[in-house]
Amino acid sequence: MDAITWNAPDADHPARRAARASMTAVAEGRKDDWLDLFTPDALIEDPVGPSFLDPSGGGHRGRAGTEAFWTNFISTIAGFRFDIADSFANGPCCANVATITTTTHDGSTMTIDCVLIYTVDDAGRITSLRAHWEPDRAMATITKA
Repeated sequence: MDAITWNAPDADHPARRAARASMTAVAEGRKDDWLDLFTPDALIEDPVGPSFLDPSGGGHRGRAGTEAFWTNFISTIAGFRFDIADSFANGPCCANVATITTTTHDGSTMTIDCVLIYTVDDAGRITSLRAHWEPDRAMATITKA
């Protein structure tokens, strides 16, 4: 099964390319490739606002914050599956309507319905990733292996 299913418009756009590259790097566990997609001062808000992943709600900023986000969260998941239902690209942004299914090392899964908004600079590097999802809704989908 492919790690990314794209059932959305896919016309070429810099932010859409960056979004797809980001998802691919995450699904394939390619940390350095993923980090290289971001500008040095990028901001990751995943999810947007305070949560158990970011109690202050300020997001993860800069190279150190981006790297910490990978280390503390992405790397703790054994597998990612991205299902993209729709995609809206305009200006420097792309908003993707997605369902992300994560699988932990013990085989448990969680489903995250979300909207992922990527903003890029003129070189196509990600300046911000804003993931809109509700942690309580996602936690309610956990199935134990």
